[in-house]
Amino acid sequence: MPASTTTSLKLNSDTKERVQRLASARRRSPHWVMLEAIEQYVEREEKRQQFHQDALAAWTAYQETGLHLSEAEADLWLSKLEAGEDAAAPACHI
Repeated sequence: MPASTTTSLKLNSDTKERVQRLASARRRSPHWVMLEAIEQYVEREEKRQQFHQDALAAWTAYQETGLHLSEAEADLWLSKLEAGEDAAAPACHI
């Protein structure tokens, strides 16, 4: 695990009280609650950023190649995945 560093946060009194109430209800320290909140936020936003980057890359690839799936092809493939069938990715076409 990487070494920890100290960072200060300025919370308004309402937020500080809410964190303290939540920490008490969870039988955790306010410090733990704030760390957990920050870690969850950062993880969620990193995933959101990666999704955005993947979408841009897919759009660029489509613009360069013209390869795509029709809505019906994508729906059929996704329904097979949902049903747990062995569904290889469908072939793209122009």
